[in-house]
Amino acid sequence: MNGNFSTFRTPAQLIEALLREKGWTNRVFALVLGLDEATTSRIVNGKRDVDAALAVALEEALNVPAEHFLELQQSYDLAQARLAAPHDPVRELRAHLFGKLPIAEMIKRGWIHAKDVRDPLVQSELVRFFGVNRIEDIEILPHAAKKTDVKNEPTPVQLAWLYRVKKIAGEMLVARYSHEALLATMPRLKQLLLSPEEARKVPRLLAECGVRFLIVESLPSAKIDGVCFWLNEKSPVIALSMRFDRIDNFWFVLRHEIEHVLQEHGKTRIMLDADLEGEDSLIDEEEAAANQAAAEFCVPQSKMNAFIARKAPFFYERDILAFAKMINVHPGLIAGQIRRRTNRYDRFGNYLVKVRASVLPSSISDGWGNVYPIEQ
Repeated sequence: MNGNFSTFRTPAQLIEALLREKGWTNRVFALVLGLDEATTSRIVNGKRDVDAALAVALEEALNVPAEHFLELQQSYDLAQARLAAPHDPVRELRAHLFGKLPIAEMIKRGWIHAKDVRDPLVQSELVRFFGVNRIEDIEILPHAAKKTDVKNEPTPVQLAWLYRVKKIAGEMLVARYSHEALLATMPRLKQLLLSPEEARKVPRLLAECGVRFLIVESLPSAKIDGVCFWLNEKSPVIALSMRFDRIDNFWFVLRHEIEHVLQEHGKTRIMLDADLEGEDSLIDEEEAAANQAAAEFCVPQSKMNAFIARKAPFFYERDILAFAKMINVHPGLIAGQIRRRTNRYDRFGNYLVKVRASVLPSSISDGWGNVYPIEQ
């Protein structure tokens, strides 16, 4: 036989060929194995599976490695199982949905209404949440039609957050958007940089310009900072996650998204900004422009450059406080810029005061124990 076992589909076929080659009868085979003839007959006829113990006995009797018998048995069993259980597209569907979407967190946040992930209502609730007609049309599935052009392909977790934002934004009532009004509001926003409590005025000022501003708590692992997009290319939306509750992060991300609106970014592709603090130089022109505008808004960059040139590498508290007073901003904005410039995010944490508690009460928000009521 020369060790060529690829032509055999079952262990019984191989055993029968080996017995024929050796000229053994069933009685001889039974004597060699130390079994009764009825048992060896069942082995030869494929009516008894080959387990590890039998494979070792066959190896000793027929001088063929036990692995060959076990491999044939495994291949045969697998083929039989596939015939008995044909392809189940529903199982594949569940693997994508339950394996990629944070369904337990979505239930906890009140985004979908189900008792737990095993609730039969989960699939119909996902259809409702994503606004599709069939479960197969949800965007995270490989065969689903893409309905959203996002600058970078979002993860399923980010996509879930984005759909929540879009649903809430669609129900908001604001003035007609005015580019000129938003430009005119920038100095008023600039005046709010001195005190963390002043951030509470942001939602009203943006609403007066026709910008739909909302805050939706991020989902675990999403790393989302903010997003800018337009509804019907007429009404801009800015949503923040405020995953970092710091005055410098709030104003930097907010001004970043405002720049997208001013430049009319997000009309043809959603500007989903994730991990802004971790961005490197490999970003596109639109993101670079938004970053530059945000940095300039927080601290005029010419003054920031001069301050760093004079003080680096030692930044003393008295210098930061004096500089902040001179340009009329909170010291946390200076600290944030220094951290960003030096890539030392472990420094100056004492200046980075929280602002979320000031902003949320005046904002359309979802998260941190609050579920925004959406009409079904």
